[in-house]
Formats: sequence, structure tokens, C-alpha cells
Amino acid sequence: MPKNPAVDDYIEKAQPFAKPILKRLRAAVHKACPECVEVMKWSFPNFDYKGPFCSMASFKAHAVFGFWKAALLEDANGILETNERTAMGHLGRITSLDELPDEKTLVALIRQAKELNDQGVKVARVTKKKPPLRVPKELSDRIAKNAAAHKTWDAFSPSHKREYVEWIGEAKTDATRERRIAQTLEQLADGKARNWKYEKKRIQD
Repeated sequence: MPKNPAVDDYIEKAQPFAKPILKRLRAAVHKACPECVEVMKWSFPNFDYKGPFCSMASFKAHAVFGFWKAALLEDANGILETNERTAMGHLGRITSLDELPDEKTLVALIRQAKELNDQGVKVARVTKKKPPLRVPKELSDRIAKNAAAHKTWDAFSPSHKREYVEWIGEAKTDATRERRIAQTLEQLADGKARNWKYEKKRIQD
């Protein structure tokens, strides 16, 4: 596939140390997957083949290379970093060519990523469970004393309740907290969700 001029521009504008790193990474991707398509997403180069499968980027002091399905790759040499601290890069913070895996190892990993897309393998999404909703006592007590607010609150979904509770919890001062509780009671009495203005706008749009 032809190379994307936008990726050429990205490499040209990179820091001097990063240019040879990005060029070598790019060459390895094309060697492992000649059919890949270069696209710019989130302002950095991505490589697509039957969907996204790897990307690269450079910053002021380091470059990174990442796989969309890094957790599914067989990493016999133990070079991939797949914990949460690695952000989008799985080869660590690369500051020189010497810190890249040898071409054979890198190409083999990229071919694995290509094969996963060939097979249509999906990465299971991990949904973080939210902690139980803890309603501040001063809010629950005042809702209990307001029949209209109480009726709305009982009918609300957990997500609507959480919007109010988190908003109140974000208050920096006691005065702000009190003001938000008062506004919550007022809106609940009117049957309104925390973000009712935005919901109304979406309906109108």
C-alpha cells in the first residue's frame, strides 16, 4: 500500500532522536504487513489492517509503539509492557534505536497482531465496577422530608442518583455543598435530573 504523506510529515516534524526510531518502526510494520493502511488518528500515526492493530508516536524525550491487542500476543522474549502504566506504548519509552527490539523479533510481533485481525479475534472489554452509591446523610434526610423530591428520587435510576451525589461530593467548601444540596432538592421536586438542561437540548436537536 502507498505510504501516507501525513505520516511523512509527522516523522519530519519529530524530534531529531525520534526520526530514525519512527522510520524503523514504520519499516517493520510494512515488512510484517505490506497490506496495512497508514492513517492519522488522535494526531499520531496508526496502522490499520482489517481494523486497527498498531500505532506509533513521539514526544519531546521519547517515542512509543503500541499494539491494539498487546495482551493477546505471545511474548516469548518478555519485551512487551502491558500494565496500565505503559499508556499507549508497549515497548516502553524509546529514546534511541538501541532500545528497539531486533528487527526479527519486532516483525514477528507485528505479524502476530496481523494474524489476530485476520482471525477476527476481539479483545474482551473490562468494565470497572463502580463502588456502591453512598448518599450523604444530609441529602437523604432532606429528601425524606420533601414529598415531591422523594417521589422523583425513588423513581430515578442509579446513574441519575449518582450524578447528583458526585456533584455534591465535588464541592470544595461547605457553602458550595449546601448550595448544591438545596439546588438538588429544588430540581428533584420539579422531577428533573441533574443534567436535565442538556437532555432537553439533545431532544430538541
